[in-house]
Amino acid sequence: MSLLINSWEEQSLSAPVSPGHCPLSAAGRPESLVFLGSLLPSFRMSLPPPQKKKKSIALVVLILQIILDQQSTLLQVEILDAKTREKLCFLDKVEPHATIAEIKNLFTKSHPQWYPARQSLRLDPKGKSLKDEDILQKLPVGTTATLYFRDLGAQISWVTVFLTEYAGPLFIYLLFYFRVPFIYGHNLACICHSFHYVKRLLETLFVHRFSHGTMPLRNIFKNCTYYWGFAAWMAYYINHPLYTPPTYGAQQVKLALAIFVICQLGNFSIHMALRDLRPAGSKTRKIPYPTKNPFTWLFLLVSCPNYTYEVGSWIGFAIMTQCLPVALFSLVGFTQMTIWAKGKHRSYLKEFRDYPPLRMPIIPFLL
Repeated sequence: MSLLINSWEEQSLSAPVSPGHCPLSAAGRPESLVFLGSLLPSFRMSLPPPQKKKKSIALVVLILQIILDQQSTLLQVEILDAKTREKLCFLDKVEPHATIAEIKNLFTKSHPQWYPARQSLRLDPKGKSLKDEDILQKLPVGTTATLYFRDLGAQISWVTVFLTEYAGPLFIYLLFYFRVPFIYGHNLACICHSFHYVKRLLETLFVHRFSHGTMPLRNIFKNCTYYWGFAAWMAYYINHPLYTPPTYGAQQVKLALAIFVICQLGNFSIHMALRDLRPAGSKTRKIPYPTKNPFTWLFLLVSCPNYTYEVGSWIGFAIMTQCLPVALFSLVGFTQMTIWAKGKHRSYLKEFRDYPPLRMPIIPFLL
């Protein structure tokens, strides 16, 4: 049998090649078959084995499942009036990671009269307002979130409020100062009073970074009544022709001026330190600590040294002028700033577990 095969191979090799004839390889097989045979291993390698097929199918199924899960986890949000419980808006297919600010923007589209700054959304009709940065999926709500809406009323920016509050006393005092024909040594008081409010105006424009963009419009009338009214009252008495100078004369004025200047510098230093804690455009809250500036070292003892310095400035001005309206203005301001300082102090203690325990709200070791 082997002899027959060998002879056949020899004849095939020696035979002339005719057109259309498939030549043989040295092994006696057609070369085309040899070429195809050489391709078979690579062809087999290109085909995915059964295990890889199963993994590919499982991956596709997983991706489809994730897509379906995302679609199924979209939330619904209904917004009710906090007073009447009337349904005001229904939002369908809301992303779980949507913020309250984004929901306010969606609500505004159906109720343009209630712009976001005017809205207060809460989980309970009598509960606290939710923060704009709160995320929907982190709130205790189900697939259908019920939020209650309250109208905060017309809003005005804090910058406008401060500019209005502080510009009034500045011009009112100067009005009394220049309109009174007889001036008896009140130049220093006018300079100090004007410096204080010019400083406040410049800080409002270039230093302060507000955590809330607006406040109710009605508050500006109350605030302006306080600042403008006291400014007129103080200016009337200090610049009156019958005004009497301080009891201890120049020594009392110099001491009061030193207190006033130191406290004004301290107040400005604290405002700059607080500004550096909050990046522009953010609502980040951090624990304020003293810096290299010695005026900021009061942070070691109180939570709101800016209020401490502010009260100190007005005490110095009261000593300088020895005027009852100034003393009353200082007392009322101290009372209000104490309320603000206590509120901020409680917020610090609640938000930061490592908050320095030695600090008091406004007066070291006392209050």
